[in-house]
Amino acid sequence: MQKRHAAAAVIGNALEFYDFLTFAYFAVQIGHVFFPSKNPFFELMATLLTFGGGFIMRPVGAVVIGRFADRIGRKPAMMWCFTLMGLSVLAMALIPSYASIGVAAPIILVAVRLVQGFAVGGDVGPTTAFLMEACPPSQRGFYCTLQFTSQGIATVLAGVVGLILANILSDAALTAYGWRIAVALGASVLPVGLYLRRTVPETLETGPAETANPEKADIGRVAVAGLLIIMGSTTSVYVFNYMSTYAQTVLHMKANVSFAATLVFGICNVVFSTIGGVLSDRYGRLPIMLWPRVAFLFVSIPVFMFIVRDGTPFALLAGTAVLAALAQTSSAAALVAITESLPKHLRSTTLATIYAVGVALFGGTTQPVVLWLLHVTNDKLAPSYYLAGTTIIYFAALLLMRETAPVKTGRADP
Repeated sequence: MQKRHAAAAVIGNALEFYDFLTFAYFAVQIGHVFFPSKNPFFELMATLLTFGGGFIMRPVGAVVIGRFADRIGRKPAMMWCFTLMGLSVLAMALIPSYASIGVAAPIILVAVRLVQGFAVGGDVGPTTAFLMEACPPSQRGFYCTLQFTSQGIATVLAGVVGLILANILSDAALTAYGWRIAVALGASVLPVGLYLRRTVPETLETGPAETANPEKADIGRVAVAGLLIIMGSTTSVYVFNYMSTYAQTVLHMKANVSFAATLVFGICNVVFSTIGGVLSDRYGRLPIMLWPRVAFLFVSIPVFMFIVRDGTPFALLAGTAVLAALAQTSSAAALVAITESLPKHLRSTTLATIYAVGVALFGGTTQPVVLWLLHVTNDKLAPSYYLAGTTIIYFAALLLMRETAPVKTGRADP
């Protein structure tokens, strides 16, 4: 597989994550612009619910675009998804404020998030299927986890942009136009992404012949296991993404410190997702899905206790690094295992639907749920309890998964 083909596949995932993270990082400022209120809790909650609103359309996009990719091809599906994503990101940067056009502003914002959610929901299926079908079987772990690596790169970029803007602009300027600059920078990759995706080969017809039928593939088992696995992985990621808001609103740290935590998460995502993919190619998918998560379960609450009690930037950054390293190592192997478990002619639709439903149910709700838990319990450790609970459910899903790595099964065709 050529490097530019891999880049073409993951650039959409990177744009998605950059935009969603930018929205999360600037949730406080966006709340001031579109949902002005004398009640800070209501203002932030309205913003986070709008953030989650984009997830509603993900399952719809997954079914519509995933089916299109399984029937017509991976390449045209990838082109349509990226076009919709890029245009919706650009539109969000240009929406007038509530002060300018009243209630129409939040309505337009929600509509843009819905369009973007549709595109994002459909993108993960054809792009991950393309990566797996175009790469050597012995390197599927590495290439498929480029999806997570691209998320990490996007996280780093979003964190750097946020950190720079937070340091050079006042709080008033961040609210007035700073967050718009951050969003618009994401839209700037639209021409590059479209060019790259036009150059990729089609793998639906040219890949290896299908050897498994839907009945033998046991779609139901994979779907249930995949949904629970995505739940565990997604809640971890979106709690980490919430850390910038958590640092500002709960720990009362400055914005530049909170953005630094996001930067740390992004770096860990790049490094440990790649490590997880490579290790899963060498030792199998299941061990890498299991053991880092076991460690994650046991340290999540103590790490948050350290962050809260120490209350320093070092504690925030170190704690985020430890949890992110463990979570992303296992998540990388999980995506590959789910993809390999699916038959080729249903791979895009099924993977996209599993991923979209899991992310819609647990990604879109994680930040509002965590905010609500913090509000009703008045316990600063609430995010760690949520992480521990969803991780236990993640373990139940592993009982339904089977080993799919060629190094263990001896088969190149999944």
